[in-house]
Amino acid sequence: MKQYLELCQRIVDKGSWIENKRTGKRCLTVINADMVHDVGANEFPLITTRKSYWKSAIAELLGYIRGYDNAADFRELGTKTWDANANLNQAWLDNPARRGNDDMGRVYGVQGRAWQGSDGTVVDQLQKLVNNLKQGIDDRGEIVSFYNPGEFHLGCLRPCMHTHNFSLVGDTLHLTSYQRSCDVPLGLNFNQIQVFTLLALVAQITGHKPGTAYHKIVNAHIYEDQLALMRDVQLKRKPFASPKLFINPEIKSLEDLETWVTMDDFRVEGYQHHEPIAYPFSV
Repeated sequence: MKQYLELCQRIVDKGSWIENKRTGKRCLTVINADMVHDVGANEFPLITTRKSYWKSAIAELLGYIRGYDNAADFRELGTKTWDANANLNQAWLDNPARRGNDDMGRVYGVQGRAWQGSDGTVVDQLQKLVNNLKQGIDDRGEIVSFYNPGEFHLGCLRPCMHTHNFSLVGDTLHLTSYQRSCDVPLGLNFNQIQVFTLLALVAQITGHKPGTAYHKIVNAHIYEDQLALMRDVQLKRKPFASPKLFINPEIKSLEDLETWVTMDDFRVEGYQHHEPIAYPFSV
């Protein structure tokens, strides 16, 4: 919580106002922020200065792992995070590539599980990574990237959290995740949960100890209609201690994550939090 609140305060105190053309709103913005999470010590980075709906964040991550491209599939897992971008984004609604209600196009997990090469081949980045790590292989390129500029026009949103780079040191697995753009009051809460959980899951299914998750953010911002709530409410609250995340130990493979795993296979203990804050969401 300390590093999260320090970033929020930094934006409030030192941020510059930038106009965002996609949303038509101004953002108070800083460039370059680094978050570090000790996954090995199970210091689960849940926001405590407001209630966090952590199951929705993990459900979204599970949808990415499965390569989902439809908001209805995410809803079935337990999250509505893609409803607005799939169905309320006018540019996407007007896009001839859109295949109907709830379609998200070729975004996020689609790229991670079915990247299309120039020769027509399909590359499953996540499967390659898991296969290598299971064998103790780190070729310095154990990377899953959702960022495919050649197919931006085929999806409803460019990925914000775009690249996950795993590093195996002895029997300990680390993760460095890169994010080009971060809505700090809303998105970062989800993003840091997902970075932490992704490392914990991949370490578990590949037979390694989880180490440190490094989360690198380029553009960190607070929208103008979120600023008062952050400055005058959330930043005035005293944080609680970090809770713990527990993952079903029966999850032993990528196939398990693709098939039977649900939110019932995750639980959080020791989560104390303040009341929810209804931050506006920008499509």
